[in-house]
Formats: sequence, structure tokens, C-alpha cells
Amino acid sequence: MISLIDILVQLFILVLGIGVLIVGVLYVIDRTQTSHAIRRNYPVIGRFRYLFETLGEFFRQYFFAMDREELPFNRAERTWVYRAAKNTDNTTAFGSTRDLRPVGTIMFANTMFPTLAEENREITPLIVGPYTDFPFLHRYIFNASGMSFGAISTPALTALAEGTKRAGIWLNTGEGGLSAHHLNAGGSVVFQIGTAKYGVRDENGNLSEKLLEEIAAHEQVRMFEIKISQGAKPGKGGILPAIKVTEEIAAVRKIPVGQASISPNRHAEINSVPDLLDFVNRIRSITRKPTGFKTVIGSFEWLDELCVLIRERGEESAPDFITVDSADGGTGAAPMSLIDNVGIPVRESLPIVVDILTKHGLRDRVRVIASGKMITPTGVAWAVCAGADFVVSARGFMFALGCIQALQCNKNTCPTGITTHNRRLQRGLDPVDKAERVYQYAMGIRKELAIIAHSCGVNEPRELQREHCRIVQADGRSSPLVELYPYVEAA
Repeated sequence: MISLIDILVQLFILVLGIGVLIVGVLYVIDRTQTSHAIRRNYPVIGRFRYLFETLGEFFRQYFFAMDREELPFNRAERTWVYRAAKNTDNTTAFGSTRDLRPVGTIMFANTMFPTLAEENREITPLIVGPYTDFPFLHRYIFNASGMSFGAISTPALTALAEGTKRAGIWLNTGEGGLSAHHLNAGGSVVFQIGTAKYGVRDENGNLSEKLLEEIAAHEQVRMFEIKISQGAKPGKGGILPAIKVTEEIAAVRKIPVGQASISPNRHAEINSVPDLLDFVNRIRSITRKPTGFKTVIGSFEWLDELCVLIRERGEESAPDFITVDSADGGTGAAPMSLIDNVGIPVRESLPIVVDILTKHGLRDRVRVIASGKMITPTGVAWAVCAGADFVVSARGFMFALGCIQALQCNKNTCPTGITTHNRRLQRGLDPVDKAERVYQYAMGIRKELAIIAHSCGVNEPRELQREHCRIVQADGRSSPLVELYPYVEAA
């Protein structure tokens, strides 16, 4: 009778034999292939290099990187968002781990006489699009930036729509078109028109005025944003891999199923500053709703030219808003040459844009929206000090949804279900739970933005000015933002 030990020994010998056979086959393959020098010189063992390279970013994130070392967002920033989204205690003890010495560090100038609780005021609402038939009166400063359906999943979009509705803030569609998931919750939506005209394109890829009118007919669609460029990839259109172009997404975008969707690098209709103004007015005349554009800044001469042209045509011709995106903005997929090297960060571009509009007497006419890496109250408060009317974030809300910065957005393998259409991975994202977190995150920003404002001695965040913010300089001393970017007067 064969004993259990004999069976186990035979099984071990079988497994060992199969293992030796596999190693032998891999050895031959590695020795004879010519594509990878490491594998050719170190057969089989060389394959572990790719495994360690893949695992390295995860080990760095969890075991080796300090709280404030990582990019694009460090652990301290992500933790603040996670805690705000879960509505848990966001206080810290003993002392700050933030080094206040590096050049560019933001700090705020507290007053000797901070605002008392009974002196606090609700945030002042602003009108966007005063010359339109349907102007948009909006109160809250912090809103959700463009996240295209297709780039993000159905559960993620469902949670975003419900959470932003509860918080009373808008949700930008991104360039991927308008879906039922944007509308079902009943919140305010900003429809973005990208260079491919997704959702409002005819069979030739040109703007369809009929489809645009249908989009505008939805009461929830409050504004239209023409996407000129975004910070992560200025001069290049959006990229949606074929694996993400499902039947539903293809129907929303008006494109073929299962084919990679790559947007043109600019609007064919816009080849000059007059063309830009013409296109803004064309969209506005069709929709009868506030219309502006989004761009990352690379130079400023064109903006002066635009302002002069607006003055010639009349201020009603002006875009209702300009979204200033940062060179360090986010994306689902972009070439490294663009994501690393092209465009001006919002820390430099935003105050200059505000000053140019002020110089031409258009500051009150054109609302300014700031975008790019402002996921905590510090960044939002800085933007308000610099002159922004509103601030938008995409990645902040992705963290609220549970993003762990796995950097898998372009691979359909997002482990948290946010940027994948793999049903198994999407299952981990509960839209009901995540909608609550989106709501709490927005409220957390709102609460601590007010705390900063009151510490500076103003009654509400919109009263923050450049003198309330200081920036650390190369000599180790901080300078008020107003000294770095002095106020200008209208010409």
C-alpha cells in the first residue's frame, strides 16, 4: 500500500521536474532572443528585473518614501484628502512635518485679530455669463474638474455625480461627452467641448449644432467649456485606448466601438485669436448659456490681443470664463515629453492672467477658474489670494473616490475601479459609499478654506487678497504675493 509520504514525494518530484523543464525552456528562449540584453546575458534570473521594476513603485510608496517626498502627490496630501472624504479627525499632533524652508513654500499671514464665529459670512455667489439667456449664479469656490466618461468608470462617475450634487458644486464632463450618469443625480454640470467634439460631433467629426442644442436643452447643463489645451499635454489631444471604448462610451462620444480614440491637437475652427473669440460666441449663441475656454498658459501675448479685440467688439463678446490649467495638471494618458516639460505652472500663470484681465478692465466680466494640483485647502486658498473666482480639481476627487496613486490610469488595470472598465475591478467601488466621500471631501475643503480665511482676518474666503499669502524666496525669507505680483490698474 502506498503511503501518504510516498505520494507527497512523487508529487514533489513531479512538480520539481515540471519546474526544471520550465526553467530549461525559459533558459533557451532567453539565450536565443535578441531583444533584451539582460535576459540574454542572465537567462531566467534576468526576468526578475522586470518584476522588481514593477513592484518598485509600490514599495517606494508604502515603505521607503517619507510623508512629503512623493510626486505628483505625497502621502501627507493624500492622507488629508482620505480623512476629509471619510469625515474623520483631520487634526495632527506635536508639530508640522512640513518643511517651511524650500523656495516656493506657501504660507498665510494670520492677523492679530482673527474673525469671530459670529462674524463669519456665507461665501458670496458670483454670476457667470451675465449677457446670456441663462446666466449661472454659483456660490461655492471648489468644484470638480473634467473627468471624461471613458477615462473613468461608470461607478466612479455615478459617485461623482451624486456627491457633487449633494455638495452643491458643479461637475465638469471632461471632453468625453454627456451621459445619463452625469444627469441622473440632478446636479450642475459643465459640458466640455474637446477638439474631437465628442458628444456633439457629426459623422465627419465636425461640430453638430443640432446635437449641441440637445445638450444645452438639459437644465442641469449650466455652462460650456471649450477645451483649447490641458496642462498635462498642451498641444496634444486626448487619448482613450481601444480597450476602454465600450459600446456605451462609443454611443456617448459618437465614435466607433473598440477603436482607440485620439483627439486632434486643436480645434480646426480656431487658428487665431479672432477665431477663438468667434468660436466662443458661436457656442454661446447656440446654447444661450455661459461659455468660456480652458487652456494651459505658454505665453501671454495672445491674451493681451484677445482683451484688445474684446474691447473693440464690446464686453458682451468676451468669454464668460477662462479656466487656467497648470503645466503639472493631470491626465489619463500623455507623452512624458509633454507632461514633464511643456507649459507654465499655475503658480506663475494665474496671477498674470488675472492682472492682464484687470489691466484691460475685464476682470469683473471674465470669471477666472484655476486648475492644477490644488487638492488641499492650502492650494485653494492660494488660488483665491492670487485672484481666482473658482478652483477645480479632478485628482482630489479621484482620491476621495479611493485612488491610491497606482499610476495605472492608462492601462485599464486601476486597482480601485476608478479608471478601468474591467467589471471585476469596478466591483470594488461602491457608488453609494464613494458618493458620500466625494461630498465630505468637498465639505472638508470648504470648512478649512474658511478656517484659513478667518485666521487672516476676513469674513469669507472670497475676501482673501494677495497680501494674505506669502511665498518663501531663495534667500530663505518669505515675500507677500502682492510684492511678487503687484496689483495693476485698468488702463
